Amino acid sequence: MKSNVDLTDAVWAKSELSSGGNNCLEVAFVGDVVALRDSVDVGDPDASVLVVSRRDYELFTRSVRAGQQSLLS
Repeated sequence: MKSNVDLTDAVWAKSELSSGGNNCLEVAFVGDVVALRDSVDVGDPDASVLVVSRRDYELFTRSVRAGQQSLLS
């Protein structure tokens, strides 16, 4: 896992299902990693950002779509 990922030019996106709200998970694909943050933290330089490999992100989202709801708790 990379410990220093430059997110300066990251393009953040959130689900269209969020209806433009500020209580969402935002995702940015940066090189070979995926960064995740809470939309409430946008603009906070001290906010936490979770960085995972694209492979881990793809496995997680595939499992959720397949019905493994226990991954969300």
